[in-house]
Amino acid sequence: MKLIGIEEHFLTAEVRQAWAAIGLEASDPSVAVHSGTIEKRLIDLAEDRLALMDESGLDVQVLSLTTPALHDLGPQAVDVARRVNDAVAQAVARHPDRFQALATLPVAMPDEAALELERCVRTLGFKGTMLCGRVGTRNLDHPDLQPIFRCADSLKAPILLHPRTPEAAVRTAYYSGLSPQVDAAFSTYGLGWHYDAGVQFLRLVLAGTFDRMPGLQLILGHWGELVLFYAERLAAMDGVAGLAEPIATYLRRNLYVTASGMFLPHFLDRAVAIVGADRLLFSTDFPYQYRPGRDARRFLEACGLDEAAKAGFAHGNWLRLIRDCPAEGG
Repeated sequence: MKLIGIEEHFLTAEVRQAWAAIGLEASDPSVAVHSGTIEKRLIDLAEDRLALMDESGLDVQVLSLTTPALHDLGPQAVDVARRVNDAVAQAVARHPDRFQALATLPVAMPDEAALELERCVRTLGFKGTMLCGRVGTRNLDHPDLQPIFRCADSLKAPILLHPRTPEAAVRTAYYSGLSPQVDAAFSTYGLGWHYDAGVQFLRLVLAGTFDRMPGLQLILGHWGELVLFYAERLAAMDGVAGLAEPIATYLRRNLYVTASGMFLPHFLDRAVAIVGADRLLFSTDFPYQYRPGRDARRFLEACGLDEAAKAGFAHGNWLRLIRDCPAEGG
């Protein structure tokens, strides 16, 4: 059974240098995670990556630039994004049966970002884009950022909403005072990343994004970034949100969820209960959750879904989601 991982990350030396040039590590502790073996695996888009895919049992990776991507860069991100996307398109062309790609966008320049998304989907054959939460001080529901969402909606291109580190004031209030090492982990991969991504998705819902664009499709990793586990409490806002539909409708109509290497059957069961089996996507969160020994394949085989739902989880749901992307190339 073909196994496609839709949240699999990369990094380029140019982006790493751009982060360093603006001193990003001082304000975003996640930058320090991208070093050593992790950095080596992120940068490689050739044989070593393919060998690790084979070892885990993954047939295809959908490549996306790792967090925080270009969210903290200014106008220079326009040219950086084009170079990143062109480089990844070349990697896909070298291994078209093993790689697909999500667009890297200069999100601080929303109009330019929309144009780059259209180029990536129509010309390079990319399958959507990935956003990493806030853009400067702007949450994703900010009116300035709407051109990106309108473009994705018009292209029928899904948006993977990836975590990023909460802003400094939030980290100070909730994730500090333990030790520097624990504070950094707590505010990023321990918990802070995931609350931040879930909050960004809910802000898009509550701002009426999916009333204006009912066909827009978002993806949350890590089994829904905590959102699915509070669906009953979220429903309590239906009376005050002023939305066209109950919040539960947007969870089943506009949201896909993926595993991100958290191979936990009871989380899968919760996702099926809230969004439905036809909205499950597979991913390993390479290289962060990488574990050897055909771990990905083993989880698929033992996940408890029937054969039709298992095939959907493995590849069918993703292929259905992207079938209307209007690729002219790649």
